Amino acid sequence: MKLLIFNILLLLAPIALQAQNRHREVLQLIRDSLDRDTSLTSYDRKVLKRYFRWSRLIPSQTILQNAGNMGVVSMGIGWDYGKREQWETHLLFGLIPKHDSRNAKLTMTIKETYRPWQISLGKDFYFDPLTCGLYLNTAFDDEFWSRQPDRYPKSYYDFLSTKVRINIFLGQQIDWKIPYYKRKSRKSVTLFYEVSTCDLYLRSMITEKYVKLTDILGLSIGAKVKLF
Repeated sequence: MKLLIFNILLLLAPIALQAQNRHREVLQLIRDSLDRDTSLTSYDRKVLKRYFRWSRLIPSQTILQNAGNMGVVSMGIGWDYGKREQWETHLLFGLIPKHDSRNAKLTMTIKETYRPWQISLGKDFYFDPLTCGLYLNTAFDDEFWSRQPDRYPKSYYDFLSTKVRINIFLGQQIDWKIPYYKRKSRKSVTLFYEVSTCDLYLRSMITEKYVKLTDILGLSIGAKVKLF
C-alpha cells in the first residue's frame, strides 16, 4: 500500500509542478485519479482516503504574537481552511515573565480567526481590512483557579474563573504572497495587529462605572508564515 501511494504521488509530480505548488488542487487531482482507477480494490480506496483525511492535520502555518493576554511572546502553529482560506485555527504557547510573582508562567491559547474579504494592493501584496475572532487561553500555574475560592463573596465570580480566559478581537493584516519562482520553504508572510479584550475586563466595565472601554482594550502585533 505504501508503494502504491508513492507511485501515485510520483506519477502526479508533473501535475503538482504545473499547479504551482497549489497543494489543495493537487490533492483533488489525486482523488479524482483514484476514483477513475479501476485497478484499486475497495479496501485500497478506503486506506487512501484515510491518508488524505489525516493529511489535513498537517499544520500549514507558523505564528509569532506579542501580547494579547497570551504573554510577552507567544509562538505556535496553525491551519487555514475554507474556499478562500478565510478561516484560521492556531495553537500557541506563550511566556509570562516573573515580575513580582513567584515564577514565570507558560500559557496555552487556542485561537480562531475569520477573514471576510481581501483586497489586492498589487505586486503580490494583499490587505485584509477586517479580521475577527475569539480565543481561549490558560496559564499553567496553581495561582489561577477554575472555581471561585471561599475568600470571595458568594456568586461574586459566577461563570468566570482566572484559569481560562475568553477573548475577542478585531484587527487587520497585510500579506505578501511570495511569487512561485521565489518560493523555497514559504508560501506567504503576513503581518497583523489586533485589538482585544477578555471576559473579566468586560465584566469590570459593565459592573464598575469608572472603567472605560479604553481601559479594557489591548493591542497585540504579530507575524504569520504560511508554509503551503
